Amino acid sequence: MSYLTDRKRVAGLGVAEDGMKHWVLQRITAIALIPLTIGFLFPFMKSLGAGREAVLETYSSSFNALVAIMFFIVVCHHITQGIQIVIEDYVHYRRRQVRLLLLNKLFWGMTTIVAVFSVAKIAFGA
Repeated sequence: MSYLTDRKRVAGLGVAEDGMKHWVLQRITAIALIPLTIGFLFPFMKSLGAGREAVLETYSSSFNALVAIMFFIVVCHHITQGIQIVIEDYVHYRRRQVRLLLLNKLFWGMTTIVAVFSVAKIAFGA
């Protein structure tokens, strides 16, 4: 007879803890994207179609540049997490899964770096 509770018996087995952390982070990034998207889209729509000078003027403001940088970081992280879940759920061959997960991280990591660098270049005077 075991005196362990059900929780103690399964503690440390499987990847449930990591899965829960991933699920919570996915929800946090989704909630964070609501105000960031609004904060990004209004200045972006204001300068859309107005020419290069209008874009430079809009994102030379430190607030608009900071919101744009945070938006790109959070959106790329959110997409990385979502694609990771799809790969883990639907790719059954371990080697292919590892390759796709690596490509996912590399692609969205590089996309984040390029987006942040682009906004920073505009903000600090192209």
